[in-house]
Amino acid sequence: MKGLRDEKEARHLARFFKTGKGEYGEGDMFLGIRVPVTRALVKEYRKSGEIEDVRVLVENPFHEIRLAGFLLLIEIYKKAKNKREIIDLYLGMIPRSNNWDLVDVIAPKILGDYLVDTPEDRSILYWLAEPDKTLWHQRVAMISCWRLIQKGLYSDTLQLAEHFLTHHHDLMHKASGWMLREVGKRGGLPQLLAFLDLHARSMPRTMLRYAIERLPEPQRLHYLHLQ
Repeated sequence: MKGLRDEKEARHLARFFKTGKGEYGEGDMFLGIRVPVTRALVKEYRKSGEIEDVRVLVENPFHEIRLAGFLLLIEIYKKAKNKREIIDLYLGMIPRSNNWDLVDVIAPKILGDYLVDTPEDRSILYWLAEPDKTLWHQRVAMISCWRLIQKGLYSDTLQLAEHFLTHHHDLMHKASGWMLREVGKRGGLPQLLAFLDLHARSMPRTMLRYAIERLPEPQRLHYLHLQ
């Protein structure tokens, strides 16, 4: 991967992923490798890749190499007999998934997939969402709900979105609004509208805009005008 380095693309990615001082991706480093290339490399090694390879990759300072590590972990998770072991490993690695793409591409396919069939472990979502956790832990909690939503399971999304109403960061407003929008798109429109009727006046503007994006214009305007 280091041999594929593209300095011009690396500079572009560093700006796109907000790596400047005080920004959410401060200090992250890029090689300038496009995601399809990274995916192709992981596909080449997915049969031989092991947990120790994942550990090495996700500890790397370069963003794309960490992404490769997490993509490899998805492949290992798919084949694992003891999936809870992989979940525990992933939870410990969340600090290394320290940008939104490293959360959004991975969390639903590991933690979200696992929680579909293990309702007794969905308390993990609320542990990740606690105020003392990092932004990335909290985003993992919200984005993991995508797989639950796809299965018609909406309650955790709604509870977490309510929990994050007062969150300070725009990335969580976007994540919560996005998942609420998915609830409405995937069979949960009554639940979305009930949530909006209750919370639209106090929702962060970004969260509201994301949540209502697929509603008919009269409904969108109705909720926007409540603020």
